[in-house]
Amino acid sequence: MITTTRQVKPFLKWAGGKGQLIGQIAMHLPSAFKIGRIKKYFEPFLGGGALFFWLSEQYDFESVYLYEINPSVNICYQVIQKNVGKLVKELSHLELEYLSVSEKGREKLYYDKREEFNAFLRRKASNSIIRRAALLIFLNKTCFNGLYRVNSQGEFNVPFGWYKNPTICNEGNLYGANELLQKAEVFGGDFAQCLEYADKDSFVYFDPPYRPISMTASFTSYSKDAFDDQEQRRLRKVYGDLDKKGAFVMLSNSDPKNVDPGDNFFDDLYRGYHIERLNATRLINCNAERRGTITEILVMNY
Repeated sequence: MITTTRQVKPFLKWAGGKGQLIGQIAMHLPSAFKIGRIKKYFEPFLGGGALFFWLSEQYDFESVYLYEINPSVNICYQVIQKNVGKLVKELSHLELEYLSVSEKGREKLYYDKREEFNAFLRRKASNSIIRRAALLIFLNKTCFNGLYRVNSQGEFNVPFGWYKNPTICNEGNLYGANELLQKAEVFGGDFAQCLEYADKDSFVYFDPPYRPISMTASFTSYSKDAFDDQEQRRLRKVYGDLDKKGAFVMLSNSDPKNVDPGDNFFDDLYRGYHIERLNATRLINCNAERRGTITEILVMNY
C-alpha cells in the first residue's frame, strides 16, 4: 500500500548510504511483504535512512522503530518529525547566507558554522535543537563528500567541500520526510534495543558501520567509539536472537573478499544464513581512480 505520492530521499548524504542499492535490495525482501504479514519495520543503524524512506512509500507499516546512536543525527530526525517548519525556515536563512557570498567567503562561513556546530557537541546539551539540526544539514551539504566524521574528542572535522550551488534547504523533501516519520518512534540507543519490540511480524534491517576491507578504507568514525570486530560479533548475536523470535532479518556489510578472497569473516560469522553479494560503487575514496565497482554482502535469515 502506497502511503505517500512523494519520492522522498534521504535528507543527509551518508557514506555507505543504500540509495544506489535499493533496486537490488528490493529483489531480496521477504515474500511476507507481498502477503501483508510485515506489520513492523526496524532499522537499528538509521544513518541516511534510504531504505526506510523507500519502504515507507511502498508499505503501510503499523509501527516503525528507528535507532540512531549519533546524538546529532538522532536530533535531526526528531526535529524533522516534530518541527519541520521551523527547520525549513532556519535552513532557508543558512542557504541564502551561503549563496550570497564569494567562494572564499563560503569557505570562511563553512568553518564558522562548523565551529558553532562543535560548540553544541562540546556542551552536549542545548535548548537550540532546531539550530543544531539545521547546522548538521548545512555541513552535510557543504562539506567534503558529505561525510560525517569526528575526531577522538567527538568533534566534527570534515573539511570544506567547494560545491558551487548546493541545495541546502530542500523544502519539499523535508516535508515528505516529516510525513513518513509520523508513524515512527526514533530512539537514540544501542542496536540491541530492537529486541524489546521485534516479533514474528517484524522486518529488521541492519546497516552497521562497515568492517574495513583494507587499512586505507577504514571509515567507522561516525562517533568517537569505533565499531570493531567485537561489535560485529555482538551484532551477530542480536541477529541470531531476532531469528529465534521469528523476525525477518536482513543485514548489509562490506565484503572482505574484494581485497582478500580468503577472508571468510562474514561467511563464517553468518554461516547457516543466506548470503548474497551485491554490486556497489565506492564513492568516498579520495582517489577518484579507486572509486569503482565492488561487492557488498547481504545476509538474510529467510
